[in-house]
Amino acid sequence: MTVNRSWRESFGVYLKPKVLGMFFLGFAAGLPFPLVFTTLSTWLRDVGVERATIGFFAWIGITYSIKIFWAPVVDRAPLLFLTQFFGQRRGWMLLAQAGIMLGLIGMASVDPTQHIVSMALFALLVAFASATQDVAIDAYRIEAIDAEFQGAMAAMYQAGWRIAAGLVGGAAALYIADFVSWTVSYWSMAMAMGVGVVTVFLIREPEHKISRETLLGEQKVVNFLERTTHVPNTLRMPVAWFIGAVVCPFTEFFQRNGKWALMILVFIGIYRISDIALANMAYPFYIDMGYTLSEIASIAKIFGVVMSIIGAMVGGVLVVRYGIMPMLLVGAILVIVTNLMYAQLAITGKSLFGLTVVLSADNFTGGMAGSAFIAYLSRLTNTAYTATQYALFSSLMTLFPKFISGFSGLVVDAYGYVAFFVYVSTLGIPACFLVLYFMRSKSFRQD
Repeated sequence: MTVNRSWRESFGVYLKPKVLGMFFLGFAAGLPFPLVFTTLSTWLRDVGVERATIGFFAWIGITYSIKIFWAPVVDRAPLLFLTQFFGQRRGWMLLAQAGIMLGLIGMASVDPTQHIVSMALFALLVAFASATQDVAIDAYRIEAIDAEFQGAMAAMYQAGWRIAAGLVGGAAALYIADFVSWTVSYWSMAMAMGVGVVTVFLIREPEHKISRETLLGEQKVVNFLERTTHVPNTLRMPVAWFIGAVVCPFTEFFQRNGKWALMILVFIGIYRISDIALANMAYPFYIDMGYTLSEIASIAKIFGVVMSIIGAMVGGVLVVRYGIMPMLLVGAILVIVTNLMYAQLAITGKSLFGLTVVLSADNFTGGMAGSAFIAYLSRLTNTAYTATQYALFSSLMTLFPKFISGFSGLVVDAYGYVAFFVYVSTLGIPACFLVLYFMRSKSFRQD
């Protein structure tokens, strides 16, 4: 879709209250992520856990990729008192945040050198609760404001997400671990999740809109109930709920997108494969290169987060200004280029300046591409099935990349870091060709 907004109008979108509010929800979503991935892998490597074992911890991230299986429950099932007092979206956010805090406290209580399985189970609890929170927050974000402002919503979400993941769950966690202990670090992170709880109390539940076309589509539920009056309600009603909450979201997506549906899903599954596959070995790479925890915190976390926020904000403005598809293409190309810069750093050796340059480019690019991609996924959803359809997209976005990244430690051990970074860079090439194909196809809906 061609967008014709002035630069003033494009930047002014960030002053909308709902857009500003997404910053704090992004913070709540971002905080747990490094604590079960990059920060956790740094902890494990710091205490001497083997790289192959650290690589397998990436499979905990598959939890984020299979959230589609319980997203229909988050979308439609009430939580008794929580839903009654806070609404569907906010009620599920609160439940998920409680699970995250409990899991982080459990991780803080475990010595990974002695109880690696217990550490993995507590990390799995954090990932499961965090993925559930993501489902609820994504649904809120899409329902809270018009589609034309989803780029800005994505940018503010990323800003909060990256501050939490980089400065708090990343830099602050590493500083506390370096000067105090890993146990105190993870206890502190559990308490920091209180920001998310306060945010849920302050925001308003969004309006849940269902279009006339969707209501007609759900006529199949009514038809089922009419045909099965002879069946006991204890069986009849759960099946009807399953049809409306699980079957309808998928059939609606395929009916709406027709022949493009499968190709869209493939594109979603490969767009972020390059940077996700790299991420699991990034921090072990810093450790093996000889960087201290404080240097990693200062450069990779603090400086990197600033650049990622700038990138996200620039991406949000460019999406409003030029549209989504051109920015998806630019983002895909730049991710490949910046991943190759890691290979160059591995060749030249330890350099604080070199690390700063690489991370500046990587985080800026990631933030910009992220704003475009989140806006794209948001526009694919029908607000009648927001949580379920967006969970499908975001699950596909990480499923294959997370599976691939589970073998990253084995690749590094066998071929070295240079070959690994070149390999993950080439994984991003198919996404570039798919975007170009979409842009050149007149029958493809780009709005």
